[in-house]
Amino acid sequence: MSVRLLSWPAPLVALALAASVLAASPVAGAGYEKQVNWKMAGGTPSSVPVLGERAKEFGEIVTELSGGKFNLRFYEPGALVPALQILDALRAGSLDSAIITVGNFSGKEIAFPLFGGFPFGPDHITYLAWMYNGGGMELLNKSLEPFNAVAMPAILLSPEASGWFREEITSVDQLKGLKMRFFGLGAKVMGRIGVSTQLLAGGDIYPALERGVIDATEYSSPAVDIGAGFHQIAKHYYFPGWHQRLGATHFIANKEKWEALPEQYRKLVEMVARSMVATTVAQSESAQGAALAKIKGKGVTLHRWPDEFLALYEKHWEAFVDEQSKQSGMFAETWESLKAFQAEYDVWRRLQSLE
Repeated sequence: MSVRLLSWPAPLVALALAASVLAASPVAGAGYEKQVNWKMAGGTPSSVPVLGERAKEFGEIVTELSGGKFNLRFYEPGALVPALQILDALRAGSLDSAIITVGNFSGKEIAFPLFGGFPFGPDHITYLAWMYNGGGMELLNKSLEPFNAVAMPAILLSPEASGWFREEITSVDQLKGLKMRFFGLGAKVMGRIGVSTQLLAGGDIYPALERGVIDATEYSSPAVDIGAGFHQIAKHYYFPGWHQRLGATHFIANKEKWEALPEQYRKLVEMVARSMVATTVAQSESAQGAALAKIKGKGVTLHRWPDEFLALYEKHWEAFVDEQSKQSGMFAETWESLKAFQAEYDVWRRLQSLE
């Protein structure tokens, strides 16, 4: 077999084998005839553990399994187009594809974050059940129709931590006027409480925290956060990550170019995407315990938000949902689909729970 399985991390060996079955040949690349060269813009640097590493590897695996016939080349963020301009470039057809969470484009469609992780959202199992079998995928692509794009989950990460704070938070009053880096719809909730939120790129967070431009920050999960060095400045680390219960990154393609691909090429991408989702959620979850131990060893105190704080966050989230449902038909349709699926699914989960 010409596929270089041993050059990939061990968890991806199973992925490669599954995708090679799809190729309908014991030889990688057999059956692929048309040469296709696509550029894939990244939303996260390839140096970032799990998320960035696997985003780059996504393109490498597609290229390898097609015998080079479908050359899907990953480009670092900003190399082709600024991250927040990716959707515009896909719509115009000047960009073939990207691997980034659609939640980055909430300014264009407020429903997008509902497909990638949002306050008090579903866990991984519920999310995947809804996406693949409960209508979520159809709604994702419906939301992308105005942008001439199609998408699918490609990477799935652990819940995020709730944030890093210089001081222990014992009163809601301490949050009012606090300057905090915050991503996604969780920022809307914090803003309603009185937190002054701003969105900073990953590389800009540490210097802003160090200089006092911000007082606190959320970013990612412990396994990612530890590499960012926030523990050197902020010694109070809060959980649970109520604002993002999972992190879904999507493979997004220009719709016309996607539909012009030979069917076998599209199926290969779909298979790699589904396999990568399973690989990344397992890898992400397995890394958190060790990361937390290292963080504690650096003198950081781990906190769980008291119930009254979580109740306050949820109250403001529900108010935000009501407002957005009245303003965006896509948001309302997506939210109702997810809640209806959860209501039905939760009967099964409660009956099977041992807790």
